Amino acid sequence: MYPDPQILVQLVTMPMPFGKYKGTLLCNLPVSYLEWFGRKGFPEGKLGMLLHTIYEIKLNGLEYLLDPIKKGKLS
Repeated sequence: MYPDPQILVQLVTMPMPFGKYKGTLLCNLPVSYLEWFGRKGFPEGKLGMLLHTIYEIKLNGLEYLLDPIKKGKLS
């Protein structure tokens, strides 16, 4: 099973729907905010999965994976 590339697209196009960073693209959320979710628990459903994914990407220094998507060079 391969990862769904649409998840990465959603990380760079979907804004945070609520809270202090409402309107901020998920990929631009600060690590401190994602760490807070890590401690408190990520929301249920798709949003929680996306927040957990961007948290893992940032935690592991993998943000460069989003660069081609941010630049609109999807293949």
